[in-house]
Amino acid sequence: MNSYRKIALSIVFISLAFSCDKGFKAVNIDPNRIQQISPGSLLNEIVYNTTSNNVSEYINITSRLMQVQIVYPEFYGGVQRYEIHSSTGTPVWNANYKWAKNIAEMLKVSQQDSADNYVAVALTLKAWVYSNLTDCFGNIPFSDASKGDEGVFQPPYDNQETIYKQLVSDLDQANGLYNASTGMLYGTDILFNNNVGLWQKFTNSLRLRLLLRMSGADPDAVQQMVEIINHPDKYPVFDSFDAQAVLQVTGEDPNLSPWPRKLDLTSMRAAASFFVDVLNDFNDPRREKLLDQATKNGVQIGYKGIPPGYDEPSFDYSPSDLNTDQVVAPMIIPILTYAEVELIKAELAQKGYIPDAEQHYQSGVNAAIRLWTGADAPAGYFDNPKAAYDGTLERIITQKYVALYFTDYQQWDEYRRLGLPKLPVTTSMLNGGKVPSRLSYPSDQLIYNPKNYRDALSNMGGTDDINAKLWWDVR
Repeated sequence: MNSYRKIALSIVFISLAFSCDKGFKAVNIDPNRIQQISPGSLLNEIVYNTTSNNVSEYINITSRLMQVQIVYPEFYGGVQRYEIHSSTGTPVWNANYKWAKNIAEMLKVSQQDSADNYVAVALTLKAWVYSNLTDCFGNIPFSDASKGDEGVFQPPYDNQETIYKQLVSDLDQANGLYNASTGMLYGTDILFNNNVGLWQKFTNSLRLRLLLRMSGADPDAVQQMVEIINHPDKYPVFDSFDAQAVLQVTGEDPNLSPWPRKLDLTSMRAAASFFVDVLNDFNDPRREKLLDQATKNGVQIGYKGIPPGYDEPSFDYSPSDLNTDQVVAPMIIPILTYAEVELIKAELAQKGYIPDAEQHYQSGVNAAIRLWTGADAPAGYFDNPKAAYDGTLERIITQKYVALYFTDYQQWDEYRRLGLPKLPVTTSMLNGGKVPSRLSYPSDQLIYNPKNYRDALSNMGGTDDINAKLWWDVR
């Protein structure tokens, strides 16, 4: 009898196993989880997280290299004194490659669905992310990057010229794909609220930025820029204050300020006198929005930063620092502004390629001031000899330096391209007082991608040298 009972029980358990398996297949489908990504399901996450990381690294790297805000007290070394370690750029590398992988997935599914507007957006985001990566490091994994699911775990490093030319070609392709009549059907994006025309203007404005950067190394770049500017019907760019890439951080979860506590913006830091003095020279209305006043014996004494490198043993005031109100949501994070486009045009005009240098200069400055104050430059602003257009490239780039405040690595990029504005050099600065040309590669590249890492170093002079010039840096 026991044998019969065992056989019967076995039949019951087998039947239950089959029925349970069938049921679990249905039960284990989470109705709240996306089973397959759509072309738009990653878009907001990419835009928010990339922008958030970029502005954080603006504070950690760009603002210190470019003498906007510096760590204080830090009496020796530091990024503001041009001390760069392999860990300095690791957050830049890791975050951008993480979101580059998501962009690759977005591009793939957009192409599969023949969703041309999303293909164009993905190509634009790709150019934005990879241009920042190559501008920070030089040669980087590009053509075979983000292909771990295809078995490519050790991608080769592409040279910067190859990367740049592919990115501007991708942006040209993206411009031809936009179709406002089909719209964007996969959710609402947080940058342009599904405005296809604004995405197209972002694409072409980004192309202008990259072409300007490569113009010293590639003479054809200027002609491409002139072609874009002279044919706005075919290549629309940001052409008004209402058309620019500025992320509006609402403070509503998950669109939160990158600074959970506003005091984290200024803890153990101070504003550098170079940046403060530029604003003082302009008698600029942005000061009260961007800076706090210095104090002495508890009394406000105006806007006064910390001396460059603070080689002075002491000073008898508490210096200005960045105004923490600007990182309390609702807040803004600039990505690529109308002001930047106008100042690009001003540079081209100053060099004789297009007309109206002063007009573009004043439009760019007005837009940059309005971004932070809500109004154009006050009456008499351009009567100030230190703020008026004086026909020089230095004046344009000094205004552009301020206009690029809070914009990822762009101040540093412009300095490496032109050597402007002229930054102070002090006895405490390392690296021979020279602003580094690039960041060191993260040290884990030697572990996880050793051959291609060494090949990249060989192509850039043999060592991981922070002074190795980038392809477009032809000063």
